[in-house]
Formats: sequence, structure tokens, C-alpha cells
Amino acid sequence: MTTAQATIDEAKLEQFVGSVIGDLGATLNTALIRIGDELGLYKAMAGAGPLTPAELADRTDTAERYIREWLAAQAAGGYVAYDAESGKYELPPEQAMALADEDGPAFMLGGFQIASAVLADQPQLAEAFRTGEGFGWHEHDHRLFEGVERFFRPGYRANLVEAWIPALDGVEEKLVDGGKVADVGCGHGASTMIMAEAYPNSTFLGFDYHDASIEAARRSAQERALAGRVQFEVAGAKDYSGSGYDLVAFFDCLHDMGDPVGALRHVRETLADDGTVMLVEPYAGDRVEENLNPVGRVYYCASTALCTPGSLDQEVGLALGAQAGEARLAEVAKEAGFTRFRRATETPINLVLEARP
Repeated sequence: MTTAQATIDEAKLEQFVGSVIGDLGATLNTALIRIGDELGLYKAMAGAGPLTPAELADRTDTAERYIREWLAAQAAGGYVAYDAESGKYELPPEQAMALADEDGPAFMLGGFQIASAVLADQPQLAEAFRTGEGFGWHEHDHRLFEGVERFFRPGYRANLVEAWIPALDGVEEKLVDGGKVADVGCGHGASTMIMAEAYPNSTFLGFDYHDASIEAARRSAQERALAGRVQFEVAGAKDYSGSGYDLVAFFDCLHDMGDPVGALRHVRETLADDGTVMLVEPYAGDRVEENLNPVGRVYYCASTALCTPGSLDQEVGLALGAQAGEARLAEVAKEAGFTRFRRATETPINLVLEARP
């Protein structure tokens, strides 16, 4: 039946068009949010109280006419507050946590770097849709790699040492005493260095196949005076070096791998006899209908543009996707030879899973 032949519910149509307009405004605002991030506009507003466009322009050495329009757009989207009587704009403290506090648990601006990279890669992704071929992680726009670190780092900083590692059976005690940890698919090494700072008696090795990310991780470790306590090596999940690991961690990356079963088999070969695997994965239910919500939407979009094409670019190309869910991940772990698998803890955006031989 064509649209012309179908009976249109005008109220539903109006509601849907309103949602689309909201999406369109949000999409266009991505560029403006990135500008606010790059020029330090949100940080200049944080804690500053009400400001006129001219005052913000003066604080940030920018042009007042552009700032005036930018502020109006931010106010329309609820990113800043506007007082009509004074003509001033203010960044409320809640918005400041999400937009200006780089080390806070709610910081979100890395996500817009990811979105910018996905938009830049749209032609290549469309071609992958046509051919069914993969599109490798390393082939994406350069903004992706820093964006992923900035997006996930606040959650890791807030939860990894405080909640996730303590939720694993006996792992924290080993790390306090002096254990050996492999962080597989470490990217820029944020998770590796958070653990290294918290457990100075332990040894940490970060592995990633993306050489540019490993170079960035090494620079960051040097800047944070951690170079002597962590090592970063270019290596894949199925061939990283070392043995006797008390903990092998995968932070938001196992589902990206072409052969996650093969990766976990390699983990078994490198684990200590009583070692543990920690899988930090995007929060997901086991059925599509359980994930039709704002968090699931973000992850399905990211999975379509990043995770699935990245996996298809590798050998096997299992393409689990970012919303694989606990049951499917348990099957992967079982196939790799792990006999114990459980959900250790969770957050609204992550599942923390424990696997043991």
C-alpha cells in the first residue's frame, strides 16, 4: 500500500514530524557543540554566571555576532539558559558538568567528536552497505579516536576502581598486592592508566592493533609520569604477548573484534591459573525490543557505523554488534572454553561481565 492509499493519522504524523525536527536540530547542533568545545565556550561560561554575547566573546577572543547566534541556538536546545529581561545567557551547573567538566562523570562532549567522525565517513559507510565489505577502525576519520577516549573515560574514571574491579571475585586483592594486567584493545590507554594509578604495586600492559592509538597512549603515560609503570604495545587480541595475567580486560571492544572467540581463546592461554577476564560491554538486553530506548539508540547507531563494519573488516567477521547482550556474549565465552560467566555489575550504559576458565 502506498502512502497516498494509506489512511493517515494526522496526530501521529504531526508527532513524528516533530520528532524528526528535533533530530534535525540536534544533528545541526553537533557542529555548533564541536565549535563550543574547540573554542572553549562552555568552559568559559562554567561558573561565570549570566553573560551577554559580547562578554562571552571577549572572554574567548571570538566574534560577538557569531557568539550571539551560537548562544541563541544553545538556548533553543536547552544547553544554556536565557534571561529575556537582561538579555544574558548562563550555563547552569548541571549542563556545566556535562559540557565543561572534562574529568567529571557526566562529561559528554567526546560523543560529538564521534558523531563528527561518523558524518565525515558517511560516503565510505554507504559503499560498505552496498558491498557488504567491512570498514576498518583505522580507516575512520581521525576525530573518532580521541572522541572515543573522551566519551568513555569519565565513566571509567567514576566506576572502574570504585565499583567494577571490586565486583570481580578476588581481583582487587591481587591488584593491591601486585598483579599482572593486560588491557586488550586499550585505544588511547585511559582505562589502563586509571588502573595503574590506583594499583601502584601491579604491572599493566595495554595492547591495541592501531599504532596511532598506541603512540597517543605512550605520550599520555609520559605526561602523567606513568611510563615506568605501564607499557603499551601494538598487538592484536589474538597475538598479544605475555602470560600469567591475573586480569585481562576488554573495555567496550570485544564486540568490535572479527573473531571474539579466537581472542578469548588466546586470553585463556595467557591467563594465570586463577586469572579473570573482565568484559566491559555496552548495556543491552538480549532482544531488540529491550533496547529500543535512548541508550540503545545511541549504541545501535554506533554499532551500524563503527562496530559492525569494523568487525566485518577482520578475519571471521562475526559482527556481534554493540547490542549483543549478555546471553550472546556468554555463548562466545563458552565457545572459547570459559566455564564460569556472570554479570558482576552494571551501570545505565555498561554491562560488566566476568569470565573464568
